[in-house]
Amino acid sequence: MPDTTTPPRAGRREWIGLAVLILPLLLVSMDVSVLYFTVPFISRDLAPSSTEQLWIFDIYGFVLAGFLITMGALGDRMGRRRLLMIGALGFSSASALAAYAGSAPMLIGARAILGVAGATLMPSTLALVRNMFHDDKQRATAIAVWTGVMTGGIALGPIVSGLLLEHFWWGSVFLINIPAMVLLLALAPVLLPEYRNPAAGRFDLAGAVLSIVAVLPVIWAIKEIAAHGADLTRAAAGLAGLVIAAVFVRRQRRRADPMLDLAILRRPAFAGSVAVSLLATFAMIGFAVLSTQYLQLVLGMSPLRGALWSLVPSAGVGATAPIAATLARRGVDRAKIIAVGFVVAAAGFAVLSAVPVTSGLGVWLVGSALYVAGIVVVLSTATELAVGTVPPERAGASSALMETASEFGGALGIAILGSVATAVYRARITDAAPALARETLGGAVATAGRLSPTAAADLLRSAREAFVASMHTTVWTSAAIMLLAAVVALAALRRASDHDQDLFGHGVPGSSISPPLLPRETVPPLSLRSGDSTAT
Repeated sequence: MPDTTTPPRAGRREWIGLAVLILPLLLVSMDVSVLYFTVPFISRDLAPSSTEQLWIFDIYGFVLAGFLITMGALGDRMGRRRLLMIGALGFSSASALAAYAGSAPMLIGARAILGVAGATLMPSTLALVRNMFHDDKQRATAIAVWTGVMTGGIALGPIVSGLLLEHFWWGSVFLINIPAMVLLLALAPVLLPEYRNPAAGRFDLAGAVLSIVAVLPVIWAIKEIAAHGADLTRAAAGLAGLVIAAVFVRRQRRRADPMLDLAILRRPAFAGSVAVSLLATFAMIGFAVLSTQYLQLVLGMSPLRGALWSLVPSAGVGATAPIAATLARRGVDRAKIIAVGFVVAAAGFAVLSAVPVTSGLGVWLVGSALYVAGIVVVLSTATELAVGTVPPERAGASSALMETASEFGGALGIAILGSVATAVYRARITDAAPALARETLGGAVATAGRLSPTAAADLLRSAREAFVASMHTTVWTSAAIMLLAAVVALAALRRASDHDQDLFGHGVPGSSISPPLLPRETVPPLSLRSGDSTAT
């Protein structure tokens, strides 16, 4: 007969602990975008080459994506709170190093260390949420908060950097990390439980190297192809990463104590959640680049003003994610919630297809608010479903796999949607435009500054019309992908909710599935004593 024992409910300590976990999550997500406004200042002080400037921006995301799975598995073995605190110490130290970097290579190195530290923080925060909130309804709310903070942090990064640069030097965008990390180090031992899987086995060092070497070249190839087009080197790097990934999977299947238990991917609830998260971040990140250009280069806003307006659609995130959690708590099928989220996102993209070349801020705000709300519903619900599917002792590596999929989704979105937009822009702009103006809208704006007023006005009008046409094509492409994703969610996740049997003896939250009879000690309750280093 099924185990009907009521899981323990979280109390005040756990909810305060969630607030503590928000600190590293917010900062790690902000650091993805916090350098947007710093380029002129860093260029003036450090004089980086064009290649160095690209690496200053990209190295953080590359390393973060590459180390997520490794750090998630490491946290399962050494303790998630312990790894979180080590990551906080590393993140604050690397932030100080980046703030006072005296050369471009030094800043690149500091950003790489930030990526490693960030990879220890992200899966640890989500895994600890799984450990702290055993009640399905409370966990759904906690993960909705987690998702809202993660997505909101990316939008908040440019705002924070713009405000800081109004009063301080560029290094201040890194120094703001330090007080928050110090607070985390002080509060984590008191408010956060320690949890590690005592049955995890030895850490697979060779597997960790394989996972890193597999992810890094694939992410690099996707971003390079998006920025510069395909060539033999980029294609070879991507293929090499896929081959190494196949070797990694084969190794994990053969080990008695794998760092990533691939059995969880045979469960449609988890695999489907990974897929829909990838598709959601594909659309969100892929369109964000075009959205920023529209505000600044088409509507003529300053970077700070454009960043402030871009934050407005995200204001609904705080209400949207809890609504999805409430619907799930009331028994609405999560597959339906995710499908509706994708449909709302598709509607938002459809509204954006009506954005005009001039005076389009109102239409842009409505469309952006809709698609952001829909995607947040998808991400929060899919994350909650995936985390609830995974037993607590495997939450670290599984959370890292979810986050790695999101990194790939964002990279693919930039590559594919960016390529679509570039192709349409080049096809629509006048052939009489200078070569640089035919490449990008930014190139057209730069070229116009060297022309006569009449010629500049003609060029900008043509370039802006071509860019808006490319944006219309891109949003219709995104809308079609969102509708396809809704069908995929209904097909995969409803089957998971209605018919799947949990591989690890845990029922899917909100479904009719009951776990098989297991001893209560199979998943031991957590102790909140600060000195614990295992689940007790």
